[in-house]
Amino acid sequence: MASEHPLQAAPQSLAIGSSASRRKEAETPLDGREQRFRTLLDNSPNLIFLKDVQGRYLFVNKQFQRVFHINQEQIEGKKDEEVFPAEQAAAFRTNDLLVLQNGVSMEFEEVALHDDGPHTSIVQKFPVCDESGKLYAIGGIVTDITERKRAEEALRRSEERFRLSIEGIKDYAIIMLSPDGRVMTWNKGAERIKGYLPQEILGQHFALFYEQAAVQLGKPERILREAAATGRFEDEGWQIRKDGSRYWAHMVITALTDERGTPKGFAKVTRDLTDRKRAEETLKEAFDEIQILKNQLAQEKLYLEEEIRTERGFEEIIGESAALKRILKQVETVAPTDSSVLIHGETGTGKERIAIAIHSLSARRDRTFVKLNCAAIPLGLLESELFGHEKGAFTGAIAQRIGRFELAHKGTLFLDEIGDIPLELQPKLLRVLQDQEFERLGSTRTQRVDVRLVAATNRDLAPMIADKQFRSDLFYRLNVFPIRVPPLRDRPEDIPPLVRHFVSTYARRMNKRIDSISAGDMDALARYPWPGNVRELQNFIERAVILSPDGVLRIPPGELTHTAEQPSTADRTLRDAEREHILGALEETRWVLGGPKGAATRLGLKRTTLRYKMDRLGIRRPQ
Repeated sequence: MASEHPLQAAPQSLAIGSSASRRKEAETPLDGREQRFRTLLDNSPNLIFLKDVQGRYLFVNKQFQRVFHINQEQIEGKKDEEVFPAEQAAAFRTNDLLVLQNGVSMEFEEVALHDDGPHTSIVQKFPVCDESGKLYAIGGIVTDITERKRAEEALRRSEERFRLSIEGIKDYAIIMLSPDGRVMTWNKGAERIKGYLPQEILGQHFALFYEQAAVQLGKPERILREAAATGRFEDEGWQIRKDGSRYWAHMVITALTDERGTPKGFAKVTRDLTDRKRAEETLKEAFDEIQILKNQLAQEKLYLEEEIRTERGFEEIIGESAALKRILKQVETVAPTDSSVLIHGETGTGKERIAIAIHSLSARRDRTFVKLNCAAIPLGLLESELFGHEKGAFTGAIAQRIGRFELAHKGTLFLDEIGDIPLELQPKLLRVLQDQEFERLGSTRTQRVDVRLVAATNRDLAPMIADKQFRSDLFYRLNVFPIRVPPLRDRPEDIPPLVRHFVSTYARRMNKRIDSISAGDMDALARYPWPGNVRELQNFIERAVILSPDGVLRIPPGELTHTAEQPSTADRTLRDAEREHILGALEETRWVLGGPKGAATRLGLKRTTLRYKMDRLGIRRPQ
């Protein structure tokens, strides 16, 4: 298509004149200025020509002559149809007439047949006037753009093939971004992965693909800055689809510049790796679980090996007293449940044996029975013993350790001397009892367990509750089913069977034959108060077996003559302490039971539970 340009005055040297004066000028020597101008035209890489208004050639430069293998004398005075094929000549003449009619410089795309085939050229044709302004010729400058056209066509075909290939890729989202991050192109892969149609996303900022938290932190802008600075940015992370779902993407952004280094935009290639990410996470979770189970089994093995090496005491609950039978009936009642049990009793009464019996009669009998004496562990290490710790949680924590609660998962945990647990640790114990979850020391990950807790104490917890040394809510959570084991002095009828059991056990262990004990010695054993209870009796019998040389058990003389100091009886019972504690809360709240400021809330009880306890303890509101 022709384009118009302002009319430019033709150089005086091109006003070669009419055909009448042409011969005369040819005979006349050229002046120096015209000769220099002709030399300049002849050395131009462009084809340059001059025609009169009838279309006859007046001048062609050396490049024109070389391309078409024709000299000045052969083409001078001839028209296009005398030199070129008819169709080509007609096109040349049509363009010439447009210039003559409009009287302005115009540009055309013309095709001429060269030796190696057709060539495409941009031809700028302009009118040439004499000194009086009369139009008498047409000048032309021909620029061969064949190679450029071929390159453009090759590029177009290449771009088309590239476009088709890009659009056909469905596993990768391949898009072009403007320098400010707006979407310029959108392939099928991007449509499949991100969920947007081209008309929905083109022109939008690519920040749409990121979670809101990442956008607020300026991640999209930071990515473009880094890509522009280094030429490339690579990242993996969660991105957002149109429907709001998340997917794990591997993304590469490449900065695009022109030959001068001016930023032209970015190419962004994204691959959806959600399936791989989820498989990796599943594999990691499985590996972590295997590692946890492996550690737990190792800890259980060490614990059980230690238990095997440790003397458990008597293997069975021995006795014939009504008090003991009553305790065993309580054990049979509570064992099938998962309720917490609090065993009360003096030191040495066999509280651990009661706990083992509860575990053995429960549905958890095939799982681990784990015990911990809270009074035997330093206060600073008790939390780690209960809940475990991570590597580096404190000085000396060189490896991860599983606590007793994790060891007892699906089994029973026996906490002896529960009254010695520090006050600051009691809320954590209460939480694991209520919610069955906790965190190891040095970890933020919540561990869930299924543990049945049996606790024991030789202390009166009521004064400790009153003195704020033991939490009342923890006590009520532990004391769901209390069992009180009486001291041995209150059930002397159990002493003879215990003596026979211990004699048999230690005689077999020492390869001795002891068949009897004198009636007087047995009577002395039954009358003795045994302040250390069953444990003291057990140790006494072991010493007696060592000292007995024949088949009769010999009691060391004078051993039972000193009556040990009787354990002091508490000034008040646990029932009295509980009644006093509830009365205090009721008086402080003016006998308001419910509500956020009522006595039930203050005591950490439900209102119905408080009413039940008031009825049981005989508490009535004063008139």
